[in-house]
Amino acid sequence: MGETEQRPTAGSRLGAQENAGISTLEHGQKPPVTPPGKLVSIKIQMLDDTQETFDIPQRAPGKVLHDAVCNHLNLVEGDYFGLEFPDHKKMMVWLDLLKPVMKQIRRPKHVVVKFVVKFFPPDHAQLQEELTRYLFALQVKQDLAQGRLTCNDTSTALLISHIVQSEIGDFDETIDREHLAKNKYIPHQEALEDKIMEFHRNHMGQTPAESDFQLLEIARRLEMYGIRLHPAKDREGTKINLAVANTGILVFQGHTKINAFNWAKVRKLSFKRKRFLIKLRPDVNSSFQDTLEFLMASRDFCKSFWKICVEHHAFFRLFEEPKPKPKPVLFSRGSSFRFSGRTQKQVLDYVKEGGHKKVQFERKHSKIHSIRSLTAQPSEQHTEVPKQSARAYGDNNDAAAVQSCRQGKELKASTEDTGQHKSPSLKKSPKEGRKVDGAVVSTVEEEEEPAKDRMQQNRPQSQQPSTGSLTGSPHLSELSINSQGGPSVANMTLSPNLSPDAKQSSPLVSPLLNDPSCIRADDEEEVKRKRFPTEKSYFMAKEVATTERTYLKDLEVITSWFQSAVSKEDCMPETLKNLIFSSFEPLHKFHTGFLKEIEQRLVLWEGRSNAQIKGDYQRIGDVMLKNIQSMKQLTVHLRKHNEILMELENGIKNSRKLETFCRDFELQKVCYLPLNTFLLRPLHRLMHYKQIMERLCKHYPPSHIDFRDSRAALAEISEMVAQLHGNMIKMENFQKLHELKKDLIGMDNLVIPGREFIRLGSLSKLSGKGLQQRMFFLFNDVLLYTSRGLTASNQFKVHGHLPLYGMTMEESEEEWGVPHCLTLRGQHQSIVVAASTRAEMDKWTEDIQMAIDLAEKSSGPAPELLASSPPDNKSPDETTVDQESEDDLSASRTSLERQSPHRGNTTVHVCWHRNTSVSMIDFSVAVENQLSGNLLRKFKNSNGWQKLWVVFTNFCMFFYKSHQDNHPLASLPLLGYSLTLPSESENIHKDYVFKLHFKSHVYYFRAESEYTFERWMEVIRSATSSASRPRALSHKEPHAY
Repeated sequence: MGETEQRPTAGSRLGAQENAGISTLEHGQKPPVTPPGKLVSIKIQMLDDTQETFDIPQRAPGKVLHDAVCNHLNLVEGDYFGLEFPDHKKMMVWLDLLKPVMKQIRRPKHVVVKFVVKFFPPDHAQLQEELTRYLFALQVKQDLAQGRLTCNDTSTALLISHIVQSEIGDFDETIDREHLAKNKYIPHQEALEDKIMEFHRNHMGQTPAESDFQLLEIARRLEMYGIRLHPAKDREGTKINLAVANTGILVFQGHTKINAFNWAKVRKLSFKRKRFLIKLRPDVNSSFQDTLEFLMASRDFCKSFWKICVEHHAFFRLFEEPKPKPKPVLFSRGSSFRFSGRTQKQVLDYVKEGGHKKVQFERKHSKIHSIRSLTAQPSEQHTEVPKQSARAYGDNNDAAAVQSCRQGKELKASTEDTGQHKSPSLKKSPKEGRKVDGAVVSTVEEEEEPAKDRMQQNRPQSQQPSTGSLTGSPHLSELSINSQGGPSVANMTLSPNLSPDAKQSSPLVSPLLNDPSCIRADDEEEVKRKRFPTEKSYFMAKEVATTERTYLKDLEVITSWFQSAVSKEDCMPETLKNLIFSSFEPLHKFHTGFLKEIEQRLVLWEGRSNAQIKGDYQRIGDVMLKNIQSMKQLTVHLRKHNEILMELENGIKNSRKLETFCRDFELQKVCYLPLNTFLLRPLHRLMHYKQIMERLCKHYPPSHIDFRDSRAALAEISEMVAQLHGNMIKMENFQKLHELKKDLIGMDNLVIPGREFIRLGSLSKLSGKGLQQRMFFLFNDVLLYTSRGLTASNQFKVHGHLPLYGMTMEESEEEWGVPHCLTLRGQHQSIVVAASTRAEMDKWTEDIQMAIDLAEKSSGPAPELLASSPPDNKSPDETTVDQESEDDLSASRTSLERQSPHRGNTTVHVCWHRNTSVSMIDFSVAVENQLSGNLLRKFKNSNGWQKLWVVFTNFCMFFYKSHQDNHPLASLPLLGYSLTLPSESENIHKDYVFKLHFKSHVYYFRAESEYTFERWMEVIRSATSSASRPRALSHKEPHAY
């Protein structure tokens, strides 16, 4: 027998060992089983009607072929797609991923396998990657042409207009007529051409990515979206069509849906010869079980439809892939078929965790530009679906972009050549740095990706890429970094071709943050540490100074930046100007002198003068006592902050010009928090003084020289806090209601007297489409549930509300088969919700029960909340929940219009993407746990540590180059993160190091002393673990506005 010829691999040609023992697979992936043997060629027809040939081993299962196609396309979310082919009876069937390909495709030379969309999710916003959405758009285009996607003329013209916009760009009557004459999207298109062009005229400036997004937004509302009809007959012999969707099994007569069986109603699916059987769960009002029977053309037709039903149920309803049944010992009964592959939840989690190597997909006009490539080498001009050569997974992919910041800044933006014919392309050039908003930004670390959300208008000198910025993309970045290398937390816009959920980019990859010159040597740090005092009281005094610096910068946001902006715009009444600035300017002047005194005392304490010899300056209590006593004179200004906050909100409510001005100011980089938060800073600062003095008095023995002054200062500041604390609690609730109001649309009167915020967070709501993520907002009188809106503002659209008066709550895991499940029964409607974990469920249960008790003790039901949105009174198992009719399609045209930008990294958005929740008590704890100071951050690929000025507030770490900077370079929201100490295996042999990690993201930070280390651990732990019990609300003392 002859020996099998060994083909040289790319690694062997380069001299690598045969088996290095290192896997190059992404985390969580398993290598497909590829049996050795003879290769066979399979022809695959892509969604753009091009054909590709794949060589696979003769005994390879279907998964090998499916994975080969997905790898060829750089497709991460390949689980939504399937391979379809005609069997020996010319019936179109799906390729079974577990069975050998050759046992399914008998004559591969004469068969063309089609790569098409198999599973259509209820909302295309669940598709994380732009490439996936592009392929879905191609499927919609194909279904229109083949007559599968039927709708009225208006909807058809609107769909085609978006396709035309994505292919040739903005409207031009001559070009449009020529293009429509050459391209037939539907039969008898001529009658609709005028209407198509009328719609196309309205899409000016819309990028191809936006067009794809809009196309799917319209298509998903259509009754026939993603529907494949299977002919059948009912028991009476009437001809019908069966179909399966994400919601369940549908029954059509012609193209009209006449019945639907939601997955929640279906107990069992089976088939016997030509009969397809649906066994339903017993009805609430009857004890018998109902079994429905449909007759199909043949056993093969029946089994094929049964299989696709099983797969749809598993993909959309199960949390993980079902385990294979154990093989019977003697004989088997029934089919052994099971769903193979990841469920939708597993796909979403995988992409969110960033468990894949990101390849940027750049969507371009596909008819004017007709080439997609990963490299500069041209490919066939007719190709529209992106391809990737084997080399893109090999050598180039492993090369890290290791360049200095100066070199990265000198790299120029690559300019698109509009003269050449190109189609949407994928670009991956790690050796050239990373391309962001037309500029290449080099990074120091291979593992960390730059944040994708940039502020484009701040970079007029750089070339904008053709994809533009899709502010309506339904994703959130882990953080934001501005276009100048720093973060723009407020000024973020969202890019459609990137999934911030999936990538969750690192906040610490700005060129400024990765400047090699900032790496501090260990020897240098040790020398500096030995120079300064080591006693605990010194570091407490230093904390006063570091936090005072941040507080002074926060005051300057109002007294300098906001005042300067107001003076340039005639939008604020003089009385409101005088009220705000006459109160804040005296505070700023006083605290400037206060900070100077503290810094002078620290200089003496550290020994940078001869005064420390006398021993009179190694204390801080005397400075605190003197200034706190002087601070009492400013109480009159602090009492005005209640009035300031209310008057500003009233002014915004009554003046569109002032509202626009304040919203635009919040988008400036210097305004890193909501504007009204800065108005409450002086009240919060008093609590910080009190906490520091409490720690200082606890540390000092009574005999210490500084104890008497420290205790006197504590008594003075405690008195001030007690006088203002009640007012501050009311203002925090008032501020939180107005902040939430900005995040919500579809409601009118959120802020009313007596309403108190309790908790917000992400829960899954059981509806006709299965479990769908919703954002819930709990108040002391009502529970709102919302979904992420498909608008440029990224706000949350209110779907419905449940008054708490008369509500009951019960656990219902067994009834619905969903973990951590609750049923909330109101007087007019009931909903079923599920939490991500048992801990989250317990928090919601506790808070909802507390709110119900408060509502019962109140005088009666709350007033109507939603003046502009009717309540959702549909039960969880109705098939029409959250579905729109074709009559609503015209409204979708404006869903991606360029609206005013909106802060996209608020606590609400972080909770949505981290699948967690926070309560009002958490916000109050966050106010008390604020900290500023220097931290050393470790690089992943070196032993260097980088010094950063870090401000922790509002559950988030903000990073600066130094305390003198006016705005942060990057931010890292910590909700959902875990705080631990590094283990021995991590080889970090330094003191005072703590570790932050969330899924695949890991950061190490190092404090300068044991005290500062404990303080950082204390405040960060307050953000990473919620408070155990929400603050009790009193119905007797409502907040009066």
